[in-house]
Amino acid sequence: MATHIPHSLSPTTLFRIKTHLKKNTFPFSLHTSMILKRLLFHPSLRHFISHNHHHHQLITRARNQSLSWPFLVISRRPIHSHKVFAMAEQSQKPVSETTHKHTNRLAAEHSPYLLQHAHNPVNWYPWGEEAFKEARSRDIPIFLSIGYSTCHWCHVMEVESFEDEGVAKLLNDWFVSIKVDREERPDVDKVYMTYVQALYGGGGWPLSVFLSPDLKPLMGGTYFPPDDNYGRPGFKTVLRKVKEAWENKRDVLVKSGAFAIEQLSEALSASANSNSLPDGLPQKALELCAEQLAGSYDSKFGGFGSAPKFPRPVEIQLMLYHSKKLEEAGNLGKAKEDLQMVLYSLQCMARGGVHDHIGGGFHRYSVDECWHVPHFEKMLYDQGQLANVYLDAFSITKDLYYSNLSRDILDYLRRDMIGPSGEIFSAEDADSAEAEGATRKKEGAFYIWTSREVEDTVGEHATLFKEHYYVKPSGNCDLSRMSDPHNEFEGKNVLIERSSTDAMASKFSMPIEKYVDALGSCRRELFSVRSTRPRPHLDDKVIVSWNGLAISAFARASKILKGEPDETKFNFPVAGSDPKEYMEVAEKAASFIRKHLYNQQARRLQHSFRNGPSKAPGFLDDYAFLISGLLDIYEYGGEIFWLDELFLDRSGGGYFNTPGEDPSVLLRVKEDHDGAEPSGNSVSVINLVRLASMVSGDRSDHYRQTAEHLLAVFEKRLEEMAMAVPLMCCAADMLSVPSRKQVVLVGPKSSLEFENMLAAAHSSYDPNKTVIHIDPTNEEELQFWEENNGHVTAMARNTFAVGKVVALVCQNFTCSPAVTDPKSLEALLSKKPSSSS
Repeated sequence: MATHIPHSLSPTTLFRIKTHLKKNTFPFSLHTSMILKRLLFHPSLRHFISHNHHHHQLITRARNQSLSWPFLVISRRPIHSHKVFAMAEQSQKPVSETTHKHTNRLAAEHSPYLLQHAHNPVNWYPWGEEAFKEARSRDIPIFLSIGYSTCHWCHVMEVESFEDEGVAKLLNDWFVSIKVDREERPDVDKVYMTYVQALYGGGGWPLSVFLSPDLKPLMGGTYFPPDDNYGRPGFKTVLRKVKEAWENKRDVLVKSGAFAIEQLSEALSASANSNSLPDGLPQKALELCAEQLAGSYDSKFGGFGSAPKFPRPVEIQLMLYHSKKLEEAGNLGKAKEDLQMVLYSLQCMARGGVHDHIGGGFHRYSVDECWHVPHFEKMLYDQGQLANVYLDAFSITKDLYYSNLSRDILDYLRRDMIGPSGEIFSAEDADSAEAEGATRKKEGAFYIWTSREVEDTVGEHATLFKEHYYVKPSGNCDLSRMSDPHNEFEGKNVLIERSSTDAMASKFSMPIEKYVDALGSCRRELFSVRSTRPRPHLDDKVIVSWNGLAISAFARASKILKGEPDETKFNFPVAGSDPKEYMEVAEKAASFIRKHLYNQQARRLQHSFRNGPSKAPGFLDDYAFLISGLLDIYEYGGEIFWLDELFLDRSGGGYFNTPGEDPSVLLRVKEDHDGAEPSGNSVSVINLVRLASMVSGDRSDHYRQTAEHLLAVFEKRLEEMAMAVPLMCCAADMLSVPSRKQVVLVGPKSSLEFENMLAAAHSSYDPNKTVIHIDPTNEEELQFWEENNGHVTAMARNTFAVGKVVALVCQNFTCSPAVTDPKSLEALLSKKPSSSS
């Protein structure tokens, strides 16, 4: 999983840090020349959009995504995963079933990742004052290890180093060792990941950082092999050198770490110079980002950029938004070009092995350029965002291919990732045992197939299925030299569709419906067999931000999928649920968060839940993504909830990623990068724009002014590095739209007519549209809108007709004539401009 690209660090800031380190050379001989060389030649972040050098493009692409590489270069599994033995899932077993030679303080934690390390010989501490006090009293450095429970390379380093008695003795004698789950404490991870990225030019998980007792970083890296190898020092060598440096040249170490944090703090909390963006910048940023993405488009295999390929939904969102803007301007030819890039990319992703054809959902990323061999972990934040972009594609094209894929993702979540109270779990591991009782785990074992397994399972349809999914006796991971460089999948097959279903049905001289039914039957049979295999580890932690992304997708699906014809037939793994069931899922997940992770008196969230709320407070992403999801619940038929301004930096503009209440977190970062997950600030701007279009008067003005000031903080980012912030480019343009469209529905919400009218309101793709609905017979709703927007209550009273649902399409609440049937509303909303040159 992932590195995030470093936040905007100016060349001046980088120069200051590098110059300081050059004058105060880090006394770690094995690393000094490497560090200084990297620092002196570290490219400014302007190079993010450069495509002049292929290798640089690959490294930049890697930083932009979420992956767990052991080195700061592009390398596919440089250590053979047969070294990774099965870890006992102790967090899943009763204590009576297992005896342990070692138990440390992590045994009392709730995080699955920390519990995985609870029986290492390393004397681990969780992040907290007990560990800091121990380091101060012993006057020794801290070794901080950050990862997450489904991280492949975190497992590797545990087996090779943290389960080794000799390595554990060095750690216990010379350091205070702290384990952090980056999903539970993203604020802690952000501080030290930013440090490693800024100084070393890359990062990833596991993150390994040495700190002073007052938590200033001394040096850091990612994965270290146990012994010197692969052209880099082994972990035991690193431990010895850091100990020697601490004993002999401590002052230099401490000063360097303090200086780096000081400079990073200054750079990452920059304030706006004005209260709004310069005129024309939103449009320029949108155009620049679309142009840069189009320049990186892979016309052969789809997607933007080269291998490794990530399904980065914010890029898809940008291109769809830009296409819509071009269409509205009458430039239909260019609009179609942008749209085709998106649709082809979505098709290639769905046909590739990065898509789980048997169980639904998408894996984290593809190691090759053709979306074939994935890194097999499944993350909730990917599922939520991808379901949404496939819903958008369906809204635009009305092609059932895309609605089917959105259902594929959402039905996977319902089947495998939802808890008994409606909470949605965070991730599934890439690694699993090949058979019950096996002593080792292997990446992808749960998902891959031999040709014989397929034949024995699907019987009469074996030939058809094998040809459709490119299944071969010798294994099929041969489509790219990057797919399987170490022959880990020899004789194994990762299912991939290389031809369209129509073409394959024609080849087998079968009616398309019969062909599709046969494939669905085969997938169901393979799913049944796969269900008997040892499952990958499930991280059943509930993360508010990721739930927010999934809530949004389920809520939107509840109305958008009503656009499918009634006779639509589904094949496994799609369940073909009534769309209303998706809204129920969204509301149950939101209710779980409201009940277990929200303090209504303080109006504050906690970040995550597992056997109880985590100690970490809610972060910006939790508030931003949840508010976005709740707005979608409302717009697609539910109620409006809360907006919390906890993170507003009232003097400087922009939202910090943390509340700033924990003194052990050294940096408060104003995050802007739209990567594997969108930036909380980008989503916050869109939330504010949406809210501003719902309410009126001073409150509307306040939301807009807040959004303008927030964006002004990131002016240089939008000017110089638009491709790094695609969703923020969309957000800036949304804010600049002179008059956002409002669709106001008036009528009884319990009626079928209301459901159909609401589906019509959402039938066309239009990000610059807000849907408001009010039942004039509901006094509570009338009171709410009377307090927040008198225009809405006036419309409700003036257009109310007993037994009817009335729709008005408005701009600034100046409305077109009312319509009373869904088809008329659809026609009104889907008017297209004529073409222009």
